[in-house]
Amino acid sequence: MSLIDETRSPASDARRSGRPGLPVAVLGGGPAGLTAGYRLAQQGKPVIVFEAEDQVGGIAKTEVRDGYRFDLGGHRFFTKSQEVDDLWHEVMKEEFLKRPRMSRIYWNGKFLDYPLNGMDVIRKLGPVELTRCLLSYTWATITPKGEEKSLEEWVSNRFGKRLYRHFFKTYTEKVWGVPATELRAEWAAQRIKGLSFFSAAKSAFFGNKGNKIKSLISEFHYPRFGPGQMWETMCDEIIALGGEVRMQTRVEELEIEDGRVVAVHAGGERIEVSDVISSLPLRDTVRIADPAPAEVVQHAGRGLRYRDFLTVSLVVDGEDLFPDNWIYIHEPGVEVGRIQNFRSWSPWMVPDPSKASVGMEYFCNMGDALWAAKDEDLIEMAKGELEQLNLAKAGQVEKGYVTRVPLAYPVYDEDYSEHVDVIKDWLRGIENLQQVGRNGLHRYNNSDHSMLTALRAVENLSGAGHDLWEVNVESVYLEEGVKEEQPYRDPAKVPAHA
Repeated sequence: MSLIDETRSPASDARRSGRPGLPVAVLGGGPAGLTAGYRLAQQGKPVIVFEAEDQVGGIAKTEVRDGYRFDLGGHRFFTKSQEVDDLWHEVMKEEFLKRPRMSRIYWNGKFLDYPLNGMDVIRKLGPVELTRCLLSYTWATITPKGEEKSLEEWVSNRFGKRLYRHFFKTYTEKVWGVPATELRAEWAAQRIKGLSFFSAAKSAFFGNKGNKIKSLISEFHYPRFGPGQMWETMCDEIIALGGEVRMQTRVEELEIEDGRVVAVHAGGERIEVSDVISSLPLRDTVRIADPAPAEVVQHAGRGLRYRDFLTVSLVVDGEDLFPDNWIYIHEPGVEVGRIQNFRSWSPWMVPDPSKASVGMEYFCNMGDALWAAKDEDLIEMAKGELEQLNLAKAGQVEKGYVTRVPLAYPVYDEDYSEHVDVIKDWLRGIENLQQVGRNGLHRYNNSDHSMLTALRAVENLSGAGHDLWEVNVESVYLEEGVKEEQPYRDPAKVPAHA
């Protein structure tokens, strides 16, 4: 495996000195941007990928500290898109491991198996509380739904209010930092698609045959050295195929003339381009456009919100602490929202078999108390919470590392859809600029979804007519197993009974 260094910029001098064909500029070196760059390089097209940081992968990169490897968020590789799955295997080859999934929910001082296990649920909830949950679910199914605007309404209508309070409310509000009543229903519709109380209960007692429900899959693929290995390898391939990846090169301006981006200003240089595929946050694309768009578009860009998070990675003396890949913490008494166990993702993530390595994930906003806390204070807090959850003694922790991740999750607040529509209208007037990926579309995509949008954008450069805003990237996860793409329908614009 080769590692990224900071000098990667072997651009073709011939191209810059008059070789026919201006390069395609790909903005951002995360999963979407690298996928676009890789496919373009495979086609022999001149391409430059611009990445602001010194490492590719974006939120899906792998941090390496003292030989310990840390996944920022837990990025399993599972998809029902054969196209994406083939691409993953093409890049990773024998380095792509198949790993068992094990995860649990920490709730009310207990660990519940997830996916749900029927007898485990009965034992942990107890017959009285289980009966109350079933009655709550029954009431939800027979009462009129009405218009579902908030996440709370969407989940309560499908699971009942009691299960919502037990298993959705605390964790969701930790993730987003706002009451669930302020989050739009389409976040739940996208992230919990195909899962209902009935399907969850059926899986609990009879299994999730064929991994039909995406939230309940039992195994997944994972690169030997973490998700960053996928993107580092893809970066190497782009360069080997004649493309260029400019690290530590922030895009400062998109120069627009007559409805086209004619040049990208990055790293103090002006580069003329033929086309632009951007995975930059939608609000950043608006901000760096020159000339600046109308004030209504700038206002829409400023109105888009993101949730940030940080990971406190701890090296713990002793063998593996628990078998889970990750544990969801549905406990209001601690700040941590999720805990990753890196050895369970891949044994190669932890160099010393006598040590355990875990990632304590804290959801926050840039500049708030958590984000601004000193690293040593965050490490002490994480050590204390690990002990409070009875996973390890604080004294077992030998060292820790803090990684802050800005703009991790696009927020689906009550105004986001209107803001996105305004920006989409403006983008339609720029014929050679396409937005892709999670932040590029302000849509909570997984890596495979982001890659699909990038693949479609590249196809558009060869004459295809894909509307990236109308590609239902979630359709590959439909419970029925449908794999072809369907037109995207914004849940906010679909009647609640549809």
